[in-house]
Amino acid sequence: MEMVKLLLVLVMALELMVGSVEGHLRPNFYQSNCPNVESIVKEAVRKKLNQTVVTIPATLRLFFHDCFVEGCDASVMIASPRDDAEKDAHDNISLAGDGFDTVIKAKQAVEVQCPGVVSCADILAIAARDVVVLSGGPSFTVELGRRDGVISQAGRVTDNLPGPDFDLDQLTSIFAKNNLTVRDMIALSGAHTVGFSHCDRFANRLYGPAGADPTLDPEYASALMKACPRDVDPTIAVNIDLYTPITFDNVFYKNLMRGMGLFSSDEVLFTDERSRPVVRRFAKDQSSFFKAFAAAMVRLGRLGAKTGEQGEIRRDCTAFNN
Repeated sequence: MEMVKLLLVLVMALELMVGSVEGHLRPNFYQSNCPNVESIVKEAVRKKLNQTVVTIPATLRLFFHDCFVEGCDASVMIASPRDDAEKDAHDNISLAGDGFDTVIKAKQAVEVQCPGVVSCADILAIAARDVVVLSGGPSFTVELGRRDGVISQAGRVTDNLPGPDFDLDQLTSIFAKNNLTVRDMIALSGAHTVGFSHCDRFANRLYGPAGADPTLDPEYASALMKACPRDVDPTIAVNIDLYTPITFDNVFYKNLMRGMGLFSSDEVLFTDERSRPVVRRFAKDQSSFFKAFAAAMVRLGRLGAKTGEQGEIRRDCTAFNN
């Protein structure tokens, strides 16, 4: 009996430790002061999506880039007159404006009904879920209660985001630093099923000293060279998934098995035997991918969450409160 009591005490202590790490995020955080926040955001996202399908990958990528730097605190949204905020960092220059606009418009819609209540960080988290659902992907419960960060510096982005040429060890390391597993990393990489990329992000795979990267399917490499010739306009972009670029599905993993991963950091998920079984699993079973992606997004959303008295609730997502 004493042993049972001791175990119960240990379990309670562990629960308290986990709770303190994850803050006080919970699905019903706004139940009393903004109960319709999720429906308001979803409608704003739907309107933006009807204007441009770029809304899907742009919003999803914005969430990922935000969470991996200062935590999920909308610090990536800050616009600096000196061009020295997070969004101005080299790795964030390619973030599409439609992602920022989605959050700004959703915030404006929420402010009409619930002024000064909902953080930009929570709106971005909800919007990231909504673009997944609206493009055919899995739904999942978004934990809420984040507050907006008060630091946004370009210098803090360096070495905190995975690069397009990372190998598996580098990918595993940077995700582990953010309390995400290898499976989480492979699942979150699946967001590239609705993404696009500018040519300069993968040009080294096409025009290396020895020619095209041999892990690329030759026909795919040839098609990429036509779309992205040497010295191409840096604004030119191509879809990462050529087959279903605006549908959230598991075709990304099927492409990897064909040698059609646009980035070497994507293709390595299949060429490295350590991660290959998970890629095969997700390529074969979309529901398995959807389940893993949804779980990984929830864990991603907990990174560095500011709660309680930390941070602030911004009136304008692009500027700190004065």
